[in-house]
Amino acid sequence: MSPPPSPISHVLRVVRLPAVLVVAAGGAVGAAARYGISLIHPTPVTAFPWTTLVINLSGCLMMGVLTVALTERFTRAPRLLDPALGTGVLGGYTTFSTFTDDTRLLFERGKSGEAVADLVLTMGLAPAAVVAGFVLGRVALVRPHGKRVDGDGRRG
Repeated sequence: MSPPPSPISHVLRVVRLPAVLVVAAGGAVGAAARYGISLIHPTPVTAFPWTTLVINLSGCLMMGVLTVALTERFTRAPRLLDPALGTGVLGGYTTFSTFTDDTRLLFERGKSGEAVADLVLTMGLAPAAVVAGFVLGRVALVRPHGKRVDGDGRRG
């Protein structure tokens, strides 16, 4: 009887290595972008975490636009574009862990009002940003009357 496969070999076999690689590469790009923005606009430890909020909301907005682009405009996009951009780049760019840590630190520093505001703004505006991105994507990328133009220029 042979030993069961390792979880990593199972993932690579089931998910396929190319998808794992494009997600990892996209994640590196997104994380580098997020880190760069945090260097340009650092948040002092005692301040409200506006940079994290803006990063997360802009990532949600971009996810809405990307969804429209890949489902309604460029329906013949390469198979790995969605995992590379959606899961990879935008997953690496947005940061739930920093958001939760920022909120925890606000509570620990006695800034309960700001902590609750961070929770409410992020959890309330993130879904709204996805919807706004979806609407913006439809206005910018989809032809009137629901006609789309595929990536190769043919009407769908």
